Amino acid sequence: MIPSLPTMTVLIPLISLAGLFYSASVEEGFPEGCTSASSLCFYSLLLPVTVPVYVFFHLWTWMGLKLFRHN
Repeated sequence: MIPSLPTMTVLIPLISLAGLFYSASVEEGFPEGCTSASSLCFYSLLLPVTVPVYVFFHLWTWMGLKLFRHN
């Protein structure tokens, strides 16, 4: 069963924030040591930015297709 869009809109940022807090508590040099792509810290900062941007552009594209088809 797939959760509804409002549920996903709330869950995705909360999960991303939890990952960010986890990384901040585990990594010793948290913001300074996040430059290496092999670091867990790098991906914990990348994920909270990537997921909402992907969701926004996915919905933007979907709405554009709906409007184009019905006009």
